[in-house]
Amino acid sequence: MSLDELKSAIPDYAKDLRLNLGSVIGNSDLPPQQLWGTVLACAIASRSPRVLRELAPEAKAQLSAEAYTAAKSAAAIMAMNNVFYRTRHLLSDPEYGTLRAGLRMNVIGNPGVEKVDFELWSLAVSAVNGCGQCLDSHEQVLRKAGVDRETIQEAFKIASVIQAVGTTLDAEAILAE
Repeated sequence: MSLDELKSAIPDYAKDLRLNLGSVIGNSDLPPQQLWGTVLACAIASRSPRVLRELAPEAKAQLSAEAYTAAKSAAAIMAMNNVFYRTRHLLSDPEYGTLRAGLRMNVIGNPGVEKVDFELWSLAVSAVNGCGQCLDSHEQVLRKAGVDRETIQEAFKIASVIQAVGTTLDAEAILAE
C-alpha cells in the first residue's frame, strides 16, 4: 500500500508526521471523494515527487475519473491563482486590486464535481501555497454552502501534514546524496 510505504519512509525524528499522516488520512471524517481529492490536490501542491508518486495511485483508485481530474484541476488553477492573488494582496499599492485579472479560471465555475468538493480542494491547496486572500474566499464559499468549520479544518490539516511530509522526505533525499 502506498500510504504505508510513505509512512515507513519518514525518518524517526519526524515520527509525529508519520503518526499524523496515518491519522489525517486513515481516520478522516471526510467522505472518500473529499478526502482523496484533498490528498491528491495537496500532494501535487507539495511539489514533492515522492509524495505524489506514493499517494496518487491510491487517490486514483478511490476517485472517479472526473473527481481525479477535478482534483488535479484544483491544484493547477490554484497554483496560478495563489501566486496572482497573494502578490496583488502583498503589494502596497491598492490600485492593483482594482485592475481586471484577465486570467481564465473557467474550471472554478464548472469543475466536473460538486462545487463544495472543488472549493474544499482549492482551500487546501491555498493553505499549502500560503495565499490568505484565496483561503478567505474559498472558506466563505464553503461556509455559505453550509460546510462546518471542522470539515474545513480537516482539509487544511491534511494540507499541512502532506506538505510537511514532502518537505521532510525531499530534504532527506538531498541529504542522502
